[in-house]
Amino acid sequence: MGSSHISIIGGGSWGSALGIMAARAGHAVKLWARSREVAETINREHVNPVYLPEVRIPESLVATNELDEALRGAELVILAVPSHAIRNVLEDMTPLVQANTTFISATKGIETHTGKRVSQVLDETIGREFTPQFVCLSGPSFAKEVVAGHPTAVVAASKSSELSRMVQSDLSFENLRIYTNDDVVGTELGGSVKNVMAIAAGMVAGLGFGSNSVAALITRGLAELSRLALREGAKLETLMGLAGLGDLVLTCTGNLSRNRFVGQELGKGRSLQQITSGMNEVAEGIKTAAALKKLSSRLEVEMPIANEVYAVLYEGRPAKDAATNLMTRPLRVEF
Repeated sequence: MGSSHISIIGGGSWGSALGIMAARAGHAVKLWARSREVAETINREHVNPVYLPEVRIPESLVATNELDEALRGAELVILAVPSHAIRNVLEDMTPLVQANTTFISATKGIETHTGKRVSQVLDETIGREFTPQFVCLSGPSFAKEVVAGHPTAVVAASKSSELSRMVQSDLSFENLRIYTNDDVVGTELGGSVKNVMAIAAGMVAGLGFGSNSVAALITRGLAELSRLALREGAKLETLMGLAGLGDLVLTCTGNLSRNRFVGQELGKGRSLQQITSGMNEVAEGIKTAAALKKLSSRLEVEMPIANEVYAVLYEGRPAKDAATNLMTRPLRVEF
């Protein structure tokens, strides 16, 4: 494995974690953070004070808040900004990137007002200049655990097996193991929809229900995710794999899940405003719930759990009523 010039666009916890892993693997890494203060602290103290304060950042990772500086000479560009910001960032990047750059999306979300996946937004922005080389990186991966050395397996999905294998060999390192597949749609949707299901799983826990309820929710959540993704052309194996079931289980049950935390607090009766004002990172599922509502009605796919999450987040429905609605739906066959 040779060393590459890698740019990470986004200085949150997952962007920082991928930057740390890439630097540990011997690559030259530039990390773009929106905040000048965060970038300066990373360069001066070799920690990300806001998002991963307990982890030392290798000196081969250099941070900047200037996009052109971050992108100069980059062979791989990892997109790790929240989905609601991705279009603006890609518009700003368009004049600064070369046609031979490989774009790796580590963003798990769907654009709110269009219901589009990151690959589609990339085609509508950078795709105006040239056809972008695209890989989606997704799977069950809490940033904190990856950098702490916990064995972690994720998926690099691309229509080009050459590209996904290149990302696999460049970024797999020590405890981070990357598998490849060719199902971009399933991998992108798996990483997005699971955040909405995690809010639902959190609500169930916040209401005081136990493991039976969470297991039921994960399983029916997988059914909803699969219905939507298959309608969009995904493969069933993807949804049963790391990017589907794997990430769904992690986000619905793991204590580090921001989306699950939001649901849990909603289940306890706190308002969304109260919950999010105390968080310093985005819980992607909040905006993705609105995007899913649009996408599922456009595709005429039934997504009862996602709809109840939407009603709690945006229509003021109490979590308790949402749970009751799901339990009192008409009885039907499982498959």
